[in-house]
Amino acid sequence: MNQPKPKPNTPPKVSRGAALRAQKRASENAKDIANEYLDASANKLERRANVIADEANKLKITFLGGLEDVGEKNMAIIEYKNEAIVVDCGNSLGIDLPGVNYAIADPTYLESIKRKVKGYVVTHGHLDHVGGLKHIVPRVPAPIYGSRFTMGIVEKTFEDAKAESGLDFTPKLIIMNMDNHERLKLGEFTVELIRITHSIPEASSVCIDTPVGRIIVTGDFRLDPEPLDHLPSDTKRLNELASQGVLLLLSESSYSNEEGRTPTEDTLQQSFHDVIAASSGRIFIAIFSSNMNRIQMVVNAAVNAGRRVALDGRSMMSYAEIAVRQGILKVPKGTIVPMRDSANIADNKILVMCTGGQGEPGAALQRMSEGDHKYIKLKEGDTVVISSSPIPGNEIRYDQISNNLARKGVNLFRHPTHELDGCGPLHVSGHARREELREMIQMIKPKYLIPVHGGALRRKYHAEIAVQEGIPRNKILLPNNGDSLLFSSDSVEEAGQVPHGSLLVDQTGQIVPNVVIKDRIMLADAGLVTVVLTIDKKSGQLLSSPDIISRGFIYIRDNEELMNDLRTELRRAATQRFKRIDLDRFKQELKEHVTHFLYERTQRSPIVIPVVNVIGGKVEAQTVHANGQAAKPEDGATDQQKRFEEMRAKLLGADQPD
Repeated sequence: MNQPKPKPNTPPKVSRGAALRAQKRASENAKDIANEYLDASANKLERRANVIADEANKLKITFLGGLEDVGEKNMAIIEYKNEAIVVDCGNSLGIDLPGVNYAIADPTYLESIKRKVKGYVVTHGHLDHVGGLKHIVPRVPAPIYGSRFTMGIVEKTFEDAKAESGLDFTPKLIIMNMDNHERLKLGEFTVELIRITHSIPEASSVCIDTPVGRIIVTGDFRLDPEPLDHLPSDTKRLNELASQGVLLLLSESSYSNEEGRTPTEDTLQQSFHDVIAASSGRIFIAIFSSNMNRIQMVVNAAVNAGRRVALDGRSMMSYAEIAVRQGILKVPKGTIVPMRDSANIADNKILVMCTGGQGEPGAALQRMSEGDHKYIKLKEGDTVVISSSPIPGNEIRYDQISNNLARKGVNLFRHPTHELDGCGPLHVSGHARREELREMIQMIKPKYLIPVHGGALRRKYHAEIAVQEGIPRNKILLPNNGDSLLFSSDSVEEAGQVPHGSLLVDQTGQIVPNVVIKDRIMLADAGLVTVVLTIDKKSGQLLSSPDIISRGFIYIRDNEELMNDLRTELRRAATQRFKRIDLDRFKQELKEHVTHFLYERTQRSPIVIPVVNVIGGKVEAQTVHANGQAAKPEDGATDQQKRFEEMRAKLLGADQPD
């Protein structure tokens, strides 16, 4: 016997259990994503059988961040007995979670040793190395040490935090002179900064002498022999320090997967001269706002071409202000003009340097590409130069902004396609490639090596370079965030894990709880459905048609049949179950019933929120009318109904009536 064919577009029958399991899977998927950024209270510490309990006379190094990815929240703690220093205190910018600006290291462990902390030593001013200071130093106060430019940036971040969120804390900043090899005592530790080339002024490596041995922290670096500021890496001093013996080298690994050496910054100057000289319209150049050497090149080329320069982007203005004040950035008088005045200057006489070359949401070039900029409307004849390559993991966003610009009809020059675009190279990385990492190992000759900054794979590639250079594999250490290691002068032992994790920060500077992030992910994935029932307590009957609110799930006006069927189901559920079970159980069953119904009809699992308003029953207090007469009990019920109607109108809102 032939089975009747199902009606076209009729959804298959789904059991309630299957629907609830789908809802649970959606919740667990959201939880898994959010759990990548758990705070210390939620992270279970690993217990290892070979953990050494005796820490006396041993040097303890703990990583709260900096090991999991490029640009992650760098933060390491070095302890000896009752004293400790913190090396870098950054944030993670590559966080793709709704409503989250960045993440910082959870300072729970640092707070537990608060009395030990003698200072924070900062290698350079990039946010993945300094962005956590304004959150963590007020909780664990201690002086902050770094180069002049780095301390200028740190000072500015605290000033901004005070203006934006009311932070009432003034850090103690101590500028160290790299060029005269200044050495400062921080308790049991002696600290020295060594000049190193990177993509920001006055970056430094750090030498830390401890009672157990010497540590060299490279920080982010490249070994550029010809930087525009004529201040190359101080390899002479690194060799001197290495000749006295180095226990441990912490060396960055960001580009350990790239062969050769990073080209010198000096190779770019002619490219900017050529592009700027050949352009007849307005010129817009997107540059990393902290790269003062690159900004100096553009200023030089603009002045030679008779163009004035406008700076756009908050970070661009902040970094440039510090650099000009310190004499690092040299700009001829009259060259800089405010952005608001740029429209009044002839197209062939203006150049705009801006942020946003990575397609960062809200950055200046991104707003220009979308037509949302306050002062600039891009047009044919404009020239846009993107002086960067995509940061690892940001390739999609980088291409998106390039597509937006291409649609505007501008003349577009990008470093990854500079040969196709008809110009010279427009970018060099601030990070060492394999041969420079090899040279650092050869120069320092450490007893132990810990590759840092770059993630598991790049750190593994770095470890293989070290093996090729003769460091025994058992002396190359690859810990994870949260791990502690104990060093003596001739041995190293695992010391288990400390409380660690991430705190998520929103645009206002406030910490966002993990559970809130999980809900946001679920809302972004499947939306929200709220059902509102008004039930007579005595009869159990609905007093009005069920209200249904959909946000991010479906548009009610386009799904009237589905909504009418859902209202029918809600009426039936109220009639059959309300009088038979208690209110909490009824709400739970209602939630499960709606979840099942919607999944069966749409194969989607939105968040379901049932709202049940019970009207009637005993009136506990009489309502008094304006004439002074006591209201009757039925009047109390009427007032209650009126108040509900007002609340219902507000809840439903006006943006999506059913």
